[in-house]
Amino acid sequence: MSTPERHVRLFRNGRNQALRIPREFELEGEEALIHKEGDRLIVEPIRKGRLLALLASLDPLTEAFPNIDDDLPPLDDVLL
Repeated sequence: MSTPERHVRLFRNGRNQALRIPREFELEGEEALIHKEGDRLIVEPIRKGRLLALLASLDPLTEAFPNIDDDLPPLDDVLL
C-alpha cells in the first residue's frame, strides 16, 4: 500500500532549494542520502546500527573455517 501523493511548495533556504516534508512522509533518523533518477529526486534514510541487528538475528555458523595457513611457509622462513 503506497502513501498518497502530496503537492508541496519548493522554497529557497540561503543558496539551497528546500521543501517541507509532510508528516506522513517523514524519514526516521537524522541523516539521508539523496540522488536523482531522471526527473525524480530520491531521498532515503540512513539507518544506523541495522547491520548489527541483522547479524544478531542470524543463526551461528556450524561448519568449521578452513585452515588457510597450511600452505604458507613458517614465519621464520619469510625474508623481508
